[in-house]
Amino acid sequence: MERFNAFKRTNIILQHLRMSKHTDVAGDVLLERKGCAGVITLNRPKFLNALSLNMIRQIYPQLKRWEQDPETFLIIIKGAGGKAFCAGGDVRDSCQKPYVALIHGITMGGGVGLSVHGQFRVASEKSLFAMPETAIGLFPDVGGGYFLPRLQGKLGYFLGLTGFRLKGRDVYRAGIATHFVDSEKFSMLEEDLLALKSPSEENIMDVLETYHAESKIDKDKSFILEEHMDKINSCFSANTMEQIIENLRQDGSSFALEQLKVISKMSPTSLKITLRQLIEGSSKTLQEVLTMEYRLSQACMEGHDFHEGVRAVLIDKDQSPKWKPASLKEVTDEDVNNYFKSLGSSDLKF
Repeated sequence: MERFNAFKRTNIILQHLRMSKHTDVAGDVLLERKGCAGVITLNRPKFLNALSLNMIRQIYPQLKRWEQDPETFLIIIKGAGGKAFCAGGDVRDSCQKPYVALIHGITMGGGVGLSVHGQFRVASEKSLFAMPETAIGLFPDVGGGYFLPRLQGKLGYFLGLTGFRLKGRDVYRAGIATHFVDSEKFSMLEEDLLALKSPSEENIMDVLETYHAESKIDKDKSFILEEHMDKINSCFSANTMEQIIENLRQDGSSFALEQLKVISKMSPTSLKITLRQLIEGSSKTLQEVLTMEYRLSQACMEGHDFHEGVRAVLIDKDQSPKWKPASLKEVTDEDVNNYFKSLGSSDLKF
């Protein structure tokens, strides 16, 4: 089975995040009123439409204005250039109007945060979804603790811990996208959505369902992880990383051994905090999850592994991070608890 190189992937993300500090934000995000919709276009195709803080500061107030505008009936968000929807950055969606994310191309990091919490997510055969953060000493943020544990079985735990990539129709079959449309029809889909007059959610759904039903690409192909779902559900149902690893070892199949190999490269601290994040997030509200993830992000910034991950992937590019602690058994319960502690007056406010 083809495995997306986690370090190469995170290298791209980190480069884009670093570049976002130095580029001109004028035109980096296009905010337009078209037909019945407000249209957000992430316009940094050379950098896979990675988000910068200034882009977020433009998007959020415009979302709020459109939300209050009686003539704006839905929000469409897309990426320019055809290669990526959004490959990194960080934002959360809080729009109350119907929200259609056209997740065409690479969708990682902030691109996930900009799409998965919205009502409608449309994938194409060129979509590529991944949450590769454990490879650089982080955790699947942007609400990953909310949506990942709500995927079928233990699929979200598997995706969050291993960084496994999903492509094309598999993004839909996994439950990350709500619809699948051939990429060549995306422009027509957008035009049909914009042409709606005072649309209801049902009107929008009807358009999306029509395009989805017409799509033939990989329609008869089974979900790439279908044959492995029983193994994923049993092996990743444990409450500790040590037990997950033991489950994979005992399984002994080529698929299980491949996951062991992948997991062995990840930050032990990241693995433990990610597993707890997903377990706790499974019963929290999205706001509670975002508060938890803000605490985790602050602790990661102060810790060793994220900086070491950046060094290994981006600065020295030796692809050999030296994690501290270096093994799961050295990451104590107290260590993990410290990542989840309240920040008091510095906690995330809503």
